[in-house]
Amino acid sequence: MTITREQMDAKMDEHFGFEARDDVEGVLATLTHDVEHDIVGWPTGPTHGREGARPFYEILFGDLADGRIETRKRLYGDGFMVDDSFWRGRATGMPFGLEGRDRPLEFRLLHVVEFAPDGDISRENVWLDLAAIMRQLPQD
Repeated sequence: MTITREQMDAKMDEHFGFEARDDVEGVLATLTHDVEHDIVGWPTGPTHGREGARPFYEILFGDLADGRIETRKRLYGDGFMVDDSFWRGRATGMPFGLEGRDRPLEFRLLHVVEFAPDGDISRENVWLDLAAIMRQLPQD
């Protein structure tokens, strides 16, 4: 059975809500136990399983604060979604290897997300606008 657009939206909104609250356990609970988690350009490359995804979220939540996601557009297919979003918040740590110095930060994100029949996220593939991040966080 394929999940509906409404179910996909609800799961992504739940996932983003946990991210906004820096809730690692909540985020991981939205993923299947054997999830493929691929943040393009992340040093580890794709990881597998909830525990494989955990370090990314622990680092991310230490580096960014007050994050808000604004979804611009979503496209849907059979068991998958493409989410075009805008992230806004503050760079408090070393996001993506850059000194944040508690500066404001905003950038676009593109998620390609596949869902298991039960509605959990089975694959999360994310691209982010690193050029915009680098422009906003100059390293002097």
